Amino acid sequence: MNNSYLVDWDTLGGTHPLNDVVFSLGSNLGDSAELLQAGVDRLAETPNVTIVAVSPVYQTTPVDAPAQPDFLNIVVLARSPLEPLTLLERSQAIERAYGRVPDPNHGPRPLDIDLVKVGRRTSDTVQLHLPHPRARHRAFVLIPWLDIEPDATLLDEDVADLARGLDLSGITQLPDIKIMA
Repeated sequence: MNNSYLVDWDTLGGTHPLNDVVFSLGSNLGDSAELLQAGVDRLAETPNVTIVAVSPVYQTTPVDAPAQPDFLNIVVLARSPLEPLTLLERSQAIERAYGRVPDPNHGPRPLDIDLVKVGRRTSDTVQLHLPHPRARHRAFVLIPWLDIEPDATLLDEDVADLARGLDLSGITQLPDIKIMA
């Protein structure tokens, strides 16, 4: 077995495989670029989460939501041995720290962090649907993801193939805004 993909974390009680983790971050309230950077910084500070890459920033029109300002969106590729539910809980804690209030109507938000993928793990529970059930239909997830992982897959589907079928009219890359890992 190739042990380069295993990490021994005493606090986790043994050896756990590293999973590729994909987070989608968005913001459309306040200084969105600053909030995205804060979200990345907090993810990077999360024990047992290593940031691998951060996509370029995209401005996107809200999808399936009431009228509201455009979003700034990025995708973050990380590696972690943590369980998906733990990753979700930690990302939700970061959202709350920056003023996110749950809104079933998908209203504006200062910081939104979606857990898109954790390796090939799947979940269909009340707390967590994995991979994210709407990711395959969202240009603001797939296009930035392809920028940092051109051969990305979502389970057995090529992300590039999924992106080809989407309307890209509401997404624009903003090369002057940089979010650093």
